[in-house]
Amino acid sequence: MSDLAPESPDTDTDTEEAVTDISDVIQEPRLWRDEGWTARIIKNDDDDGWAVEMTREGEREPTLIGPWTMGRDKKNPKPMDKNAFNTLVKTASEFRRRSEQQLHAQLHKHVTVDGPEGSIKVTLDIVPDDDFPYADLKAWDDMGEMLAKAQVAPNFKLSAASAERWVEGGYRKPTSG
Repeated sequence: MSDLAPESPDTDTDTEEAVTDISDVIQEPRLWRDEGWTARIIKNDDDDGWAVEMTREGEREPTLIGPWTMGRDKKNPKPMDKNAFNTLVKTASEFRRRSEQQLHAQLHKHVTVDGPEGSIKVTLDIVPDDDFPYADLKAWDDMGEMLAKAQVAPNFKLSAASAERWVEGGYRKPTSG
């Protein structure tokens, strides 16, 4: 049968979709899927023990990988249960939240400096594009009105001194941070 041939009527596509649908609840000793998360108990490559990986629905890479307890026979892993799964979901969710906060802090910085008309908030928003990364440098007045904007290199170092130089220089595009 060629790859372009239509499916035969006896092909059970509903079963295939059910198996690959990550939103299905699964509660097996080494695989649990619920609440948008999948916990999979795997052989630990670093030693003779076991590990558990937590993957968020729709993502290819696990959010969290950690050690898993051995069973009573000291050979096989302890089976997953609802309490362990709930703890893993909480831990993976917190880890994910902290990682997102850290990334946001790395990509979005701000300082406040004194300007001729009052306080000026200077923000730096890094756009981590694979082909052309850049950053937007912006100045805002006390009322939230944007005073100026300049595109700078993604490695621009925003500090009180670099912001003051930009403001004092009439918002001309900075050559360095």
